[in-house]
Amino acid sequence: MADAKVIPFDDDRSRQSAQRTGRRRPAPGRRKADPVAQPLDRPAAPVSALPGAQEPVEEAPGAAAAAPEEQRGGWDRRIAGGLSFLRRRITGEYDVDEFGYDKELTDQVLMSILRPFYDKYFRVEVKGVENIPAEGGALVVANHSGTLPLDGLMMQVAVHDHHPAGRHLRLLAADLVFMLPVVNELARKAGHTLACSEDAQALLERGEVVGVMPEGFKGIGKPFGERYKLQRFGRGGFVSTALKTGTPIVPCSIVGAEEIYPMIGNAKTVARLLGFPYFPITPTFPWLGPMGLVPLPTKWTIQFGEPIPTDGYPPEAAEDPMLVFNLTDQVREQIQHTLYKLLVQRRSVFF
Repeated sequence: MADAKVIPFDDDRSRQSAQRTGRRRPAPGRRKADPVAQPLDRPAAPVSALPGAQEPVEEAPGAAAAAPEEQRGGWDRRIAGGLSFLRRRITGEYDVDEFGYDKELTDQVLMSILRPFYDKYFRVEVKGVENIPAEGGALVVANHSGTLPLDGLMMQVAVHDHHPAGRHLRLLAADLVFMLPVVNELARKAGHTLACSEDAQALLERGEVVGVMPEGFKGIGKPFGERYKLQRFGRGGFVSTALKTGTPIVPCSIVGAEEIYPMIGNAKTVARLLGFPYFPITPTFPWLGPMGLVPLPTKWTIQFGEPIPTDGYPPEAAEDPMLVFNLTDQVREQIQHTLYKLLVQRRSVFF
């Protein structure tokens, strides 16, 4: 758009020039009407025609079409990128690693599906994500809750979208995840792998950021009355893996996931029949049917704590049970302390 010309109010010549700009010249032989001396039976002249009023300066030719043209170019690039993505999907011209991780599909599709839940529904606030190293392996250890494992997915989006180095989080999941037909494929494509020391060690040695939730089903399936009380962290296998690879441990505390499905009961008989570790009963499920599966729109906070280094220990430290126990307890206490601090700072469950 052409730059507007600033016209001083005390300059008659400039004002007259501005009135002529962008206005059609009167036909020859016709005297221009004085707007002040118009008869009462004629419509009033527009404000811009009064003496001293400024009129908008006409845009330069082609300026109005510049923005639509740029928008069309943006859409053309998006369409071309989408068609190129589909072509690679159809022809198989895309890369996956030995664990099945599809970086392109994760970046362009899976993250786009999860991002509205992250940004708009749960309105996740992230703190301390820069504590995850910019390069090299790191083990993120977080609390687990919420009846369904949405907290792990939101933590993955937090690292993917907010880490200064644009790092990706590779989650370690329970074997049940890889037994479900559709979930199995999506989990592999998103970079998740089985929660075993061999896979975790391989990823850490490659310099990946690995996420683990040591509470497992004990944390995600605990009653609502025990919310934000950490369960046992297993035998400390994640600490042994970190010691073997010399990677730092980054504690992570998640507040907000406990209330998305308040678990007030557990139908153990139904769980055994279905082969599940628990079958939750919430205020809305199974009473409302499929509608009961909609999570409550709680406000989340994910805080990554200061990393705990492990590269200063000797190689045989991973076999020392007392050291492993002490480090496991240190990580657990740090996460629990941060949870209590975040709960005190929280104004409301939903705001």
